Amino acid sequence: MKYENILIIKMSSLGDILHALPFAAALRTHFKDSKISWLVQPEFADFIPLGGVIDEVIEFDKKGFKKLSWTEKIKYFFHMRRMLRSKKFDLAIDMQGLFKSAVFAALSGSKTRIGYCEMREFSSLVSKPICGKNRNAHVIERYLDVARFLGAEIKKIEFPMPNLSEAEESLKEKLKTLNFGKNNGGLDEKNSFGGGFDIGVKYVVFAIGARWRTKEWIMAHFAKLAQMITKDGYFIVLAGAKSEKEKGEAICAQCEKIIDLTGETTLKELAVLIKHCAFFVSADTGPLHLATAFQKPLAALYGPTLAARTGPYANKNASVIVSPAPCAGCLKKSCRDWRCMREITPEAVYKVFKEKINV
Repeated sequence: MKYENILIIKMSSLGDILHALPFAAALRTHFKDSKISWLVQPEFADFIPLGGVIDEVIEFDKKGFKKLSWTEKIKYFFHMRRMLRSKKFDLAIDMQGLFKSAVFAALSGSKTRIGYCEMREFSSLVSKPICGKNRNAHVIERYLDVARFLGAEIKKIEFPMPNLSEAEESLKEKLKTLNFGKNNGGLDEKNSFGGGFDIGVKYVVFAIGARWRTKEWIMAHFAKLAQMITKDGYFIVLAGAKSEKEKGEAICAQCEKIIDLTGETTLKELAVLIKHCAFFVSADTGPLHLATAFQKPLAALYGPTLAARTGPYANKNASVIVSPAPCAGCLKKSCRDWRCMREITPEAVYKVFKEKINV
């Protein structure tokens, strides 16, 4: 069936949006002449691949919405309803599967509303769940089953990316300011910042946080791993949110040849940082899937979550290290006996690093 105006609803988080990119690419390949819009929260809007894949980004400011009075919230919903219906969507695809996304699917005015197989919070009452043969497989395949339902033929997994050229220049300037590659064991200033993103040093990125406390790796383990890797001639760059700044400082205090960029990069700059690294380490968190999209050599550390469902996908350079704890895979966001991530040792991760980098 042909659709002229398609709305994808996937508002957050970074990892979820990255998982949905292959679906968006498949949708564009199948519906070449359709207008495809994407409803997303502002903090992730810059990473929607406008141009070749997505024609329009529509933003829902969830944080700002929460601050509104009840009267203002009602006015906002009527505004969104008018705006969405003016676009005459004939297909709305709820890839979030939550109450908030179901509200916007209903407001869209589209008579055809579908979603992926895991529809929660009564969202299945608004949009029809599409469950294909991969309903128990990796989330990317579950999303792609929706594209297959619409007639798309999936020949390969693609992660369409936004334009990162401006972010490459701005990140390079930030690294210059921090003397990265100068006076700290790297090359001199003349040679450190050549053409493209050649900054003259080899570096490894640690993404040190996670949305769930139980998914985070131990900071002392990160510090010890940093000490081991820097002895092989590599620098360490820490990445993460502003809320992880204190953790980053604690790691830096125990290691040389390391810089802390937690809370210092935009989303696109983070992508550039990961794109050009030699190796990547993190738990189950959004930046991990950036590294996967760029096919980077990496170590993904899994404790309470399941790599088979949300791990690095379609990246032959990825290695998943699952906690040896018998309770691993519990899916708990809090735990009184939190040991799974502690039992993934720095030595185990360093072994993967040596294998991938051949140092």
